[in-house]
Amino acid sequence: MESADTELTSFNNMVAKAYPVRILHHNNGISEDEEGGSGVEPYVGLEFDTAEEAREFYNAYAARTGFKVRTGQLYRSRTDGTVSSRRFVCSKEGFQLNSRTGCTAFIRVQRRDTGKWVLDQIQKEHNHELGGEGSVEETTPRPSRAPAPTKLGVTVNPHRPKMKVVDESDRETRSCPGGFKRFKGGGEGEVSDDHHQTQQPKAVTGTEPYAGLEFGSANEACQFYQAYAEVVGFRVRIGQLFRSKVDGSITSRRFVCSREGFQHPSRMGCGAYMRIKRQDSGGWIVDRLNKDHNHDLEPGKKNDAGMKKIPDDGTGGLDSVDLIELNDFGNNHIKKTRENRIGKEWYPLLLDYFQSRQTEDMGFFYAVELDVNNGSCMSIFWADSRARFACSQFGDSVVFDTSYRKGSYSVPFATIIGFNHHRQPVLLGCAMVADESKEAFLWLFQTWLRAMSGRRPRSIVADQDLPIQQALVQVFPGAHHRYSAWQIREKERENLIPFPSEFKYEYEKCIYQTQTTVEFDSVWNALINKYGLRDDVWLREIYEQRENWVPAYLRASFFAGIPINGTIEPFFGASLDALTPLREFISRYEQALEQRREEERKEDFNSYNLQPFLQTKEPVEEQCRRLYTLTVFRIFQNELVQSYNYLCLKTYEEGAISRFLVRKCGNESEKHAVTFSASNLNSSCSCQMFEHEGLLCRHILKVFNLLDIRELPSRYILHRWTKNAEFGFVRDMESGVSAQDLKALMVWSLREAASKYIEFGTSSLEKYKLAYEIMREGGKKLCWQR
Repeated sequence: MESADTELTSFNNMVAKAYPVRILHHNNGISEDEEGGSGVEPYVGLEFDTAEEAREFYNAYAARTGFKVRTGQLYRSRTDGTVSSRRFVCSKEGFQLNSRTGCTAFIRVQRRDTGKWVLDQIQKEHNHELGGEGSVEETTPRPSRAPAPTKLGVTVNPHRPKMKVVDESDRETRSCPGGFKRFKGGGEGEVSDDHHQTQQPKAVTGTEPYAGLEFGSANEACQFYQAYAEVVGFRVRIGQLFRSKVDGSITSRRFVCSREGFQHPSRMGCGAYMRIKRQDSGGWIVDRLNKDHNHDLEPGKKNDAGMKKIPDDGTGGLDSVDLIELNDFGNNHIKKTRENRIGKEWYPLLLDYFQSRQTEDMGFFYAVELDVNNGSCMSIFWADSRARFACSQFGDSVVFDTSYRKGSYSVPFATIIGFNHHRQPVLLGCAMVADESKEAFLWLFQTWLRAMSGRRPRSIVADQDLPIQQALVQVFPGAHHRYSAWQIREKERENLIPFPSEFKYEYEKCIYQTQTTVEFDSVWNALINKYGLRDDVWLREIYEQRENWVPAYLRASFFAGIPINGTIEPFFGASLDALTPLREFISRYEQALEQRREEERKEDFNSYNLQPFLQTKEPVEEQCRRLYTLTVFRIFQNELVQSYNYLCLKTYEEGAISRFLVRKCGNESEKHAVTFSASNLNSSCSCQMFEHEGLLCRHILKVFNLLDIRELPSRYILHRWTKNAEFGFVRDMESGVSAQDLKALMVWSLREAASKYIEFGTSSLEKYKLAYEIMREGGKKLCWQR
């Protein structure tokens, strides 16, 4: 009981210190008011009496650091219109002047109910050089007692107040080789250069963590980080773990600062952590690390209250602990944690945008995921009416594009893309993904399905990560999941390095030149045996997943012509990237979206008003020119022309069933088998182009020509490739679609047609009168009027 009271007192003290009104320098005890904030860096939780005081503080910090300040955006309350938050930014923010570089450094202060202003968001990194002596802009008053800049001899932690100002002459703080430091045996946090070495040492007590530090076990790493945390002055919690997809064993672990996240008042979103990865030898190595905290540290603080006790009984210890976090109140309640990579400033911006769009677009849909533990906002999804209607037309094969995962994107912006009847990418939905957990993707796919009125895709291109796979199987159980080509290529580059060039050549040939699944399996096994690679874990794993990435296994599923080998370009291109500022996101998003849709309108116009030249005298060419869009017709036309380069030989006939061998002239190795049924004109080819793309291949066209079939059966003209694809639901009526789905399709189709009347009818008074008259006459036929 006494221990619990002690922990509760400790927790209350933490809450009391979360938003200090005055800051004291640890080295001299002088208050901020006395010295104008000298030596104090901005950090989340810093509190001010007024917004003006915050601006003066940031000016003083800028003067010391070497940049200028401008007053940025302000936000007003929707209730009474008063200013609720303010931003102060680097003078080089934006691109309006030649002197600006788009710098993203800023602080934001928010007014609390108490009347105080609290610094709740911060970005300290600049994308330009900082001057030796900073100064505020001439339009911004300089603080009356701005301190002189201090010259530092070591890198200052950018996420917490400086504890001590160190001069260049301080020889006690010289670093070890590689930039890492050692604590003295006394554990006082001082630094010594007594241990210079070229080899990375095994972990020992008193060493700061660094990338490459090795441990004999995960427990050893846990105890080491706890000891380090006690010296530095923070508490530790067990964070995420990751398991092998092969055998389910734990491959990596994270230990985080107890103030990570925002689930409790004591937590401040601290990003400090250490991640260890299991090696093939059975040991563990630090592969990722962040030492920066965004709060005050308390050297010597015990970690017992914030860390789970790890049994050291040889039965698994830490490896047996699941993904958990402990409640900071010190009780026995355990719950799962989720990180959130979306900055809090994005939510009010996007929600304001969504609400304004709904006033213009009745079909605009958006949803926000709420954390079940504390009700905080997590992932966000949105789709306008045009995107939702496109789902009914072209939602049969989609790409879940998470390009933000490729690099250091500041915002986890994902898109769901389909491909229209011109083979152009069309937007089906957008999302901000809070984290990469199964829960996040499960919520996202279920929300998108609801926005689609229950229309499920037949195939999905998405990354191969386990949380995505699990969510797809649960929400779209019948869809074929194909792995992203960029991710496969990345893993190939990483894992094929040690193999000889001869193996790499044969590996590529096996994957991309085999035509059937039987042929692929045979060639693959021969290749593995030839090089003695039966025990290679990575090759065994990707072979087990071959249905999700090998072309021979993918050709039987419809993917609307999405290239198997090529990388799909992001829908928004270079308009939205890692450096897109928050204030420019909406305008760039709308501009890029409108550009894409303008390209679609141009192709619609060309398909209806331009007529390509015929290259043969075949009736099927004229038939398809009349029905297909320009882009799709050119693909069909090429297949038809190429069919003249092939020879066709009947190899089997029994009743109505015939089989043909179609071989390219002068190339004995390129041959395909075509099966034809005379009773219903059904045909199939071993290349499976129709199954994969929805267009007949040159091999079947050659057989049709041999059999004098003058017109393609209707089943081989997919409505989604025709000029009238926007009325695709008409075919669904014939295929027995449910009444509920049919009504949803009719609603979207009519709404899209009406929006075009509105768009063109409001461009001028004359067009308005014409559009109104057309609708009025149509209304009479529908008996609108009494």
